[in-house]
Amino acid sequence: MGIIALSSRQKRIAEIVRLEGPITGESIAEHLHVTRAALRSDLAILVMGGILDARPKVGYFYTGKNTLGMLMEEISGIKVADLQSVPVAIASSKTAYEAVVTMFLEDVGSVMVIDDKGLLAGVVSRKDLLKAAINNNDLRTIPVVMVMTPLSKMIVIEANDSVAAAARKLIDNEIDCLPVVKAVDDGKRSFELIGRLTKTNCTRLLVDLAEGKGGNYHK
Repeated sequence: MGIIALSSRQKRIAEIVRLEGPITGESIAEHLHVTRAALRSDLAILVMGGILDARPKVGYFYTGKNTLGMLMEEISGIKVADLQSVPVAIASSKTAYEAVVTMFLEDVGSVMVIDDKGLLAGVVSRKDLLKAAINNNDLRTIPVVMVMTPLSKMIVIEANDSVAAAARKLIDNEIDCLPVVKAVDDGKRSFELIGRLTKTNCTRLLVDLAEGKGGNYHK
C-alpha cells in the first residue's frame, strides 16, 4: 500500500486517539462535533494506513506513530519530480551581464549554464556575479563561463530521488537550488537539465502538508 496523504481532520483524529485511546467512534465524533457516520471513511483510512487499530467493544487505539512520524512518511513518498520547478538557463556563449538580466527577469537566485550540446555546464549565482563586479570586471564583456561554478563542483539531484534526500543536500551544502538532471550515457559525467529544486519548493511542500494538501503530491 502506498503512502497515504492524511487530511487535517484525519491527523486530528489520530491525535485524539493517541491522547485518549482506547476510545469509541462516538466519543471521537463528540470531540469533533460531528456524527459518527461522518467519520466512517476517515477512521477506515487511518486503520488501513496502520495508524489506528480497532477492537470490538473496546474502540480505537493508537499504534505508535506520532504526528511527526506521519509527516515524515508523507515526505519520504514524494519524489523530486513531484515538486521541481522549470529550470532557468542560459547558453555558455552568453556574458555575465546577460546572466544578470536573466536572473532579474526570471526572479531567481541562480541561473544554470548549458553548453553547445544542450548539456549542463555550470551554474552562476548572485554571489558569483557580485564577486566579478567587485573585482572591477566588465560584466558586459566577461563570458559567463568565467564566473560560473563548473559542473565538476556542482551538486545535482535526479527526478526519481526523494525530496527528503534533496533537502538534505541543500542543507549540507548550504545552497539554495539544486539542478534536477538526467544522466547522459556518454562515458563522462554529463547531464541533461530537466528542472530545478529550491528551498522555496521545499518550504511550500511543508506548508501544504501542514494544511492537509499532501495529496497534491501523490498523483
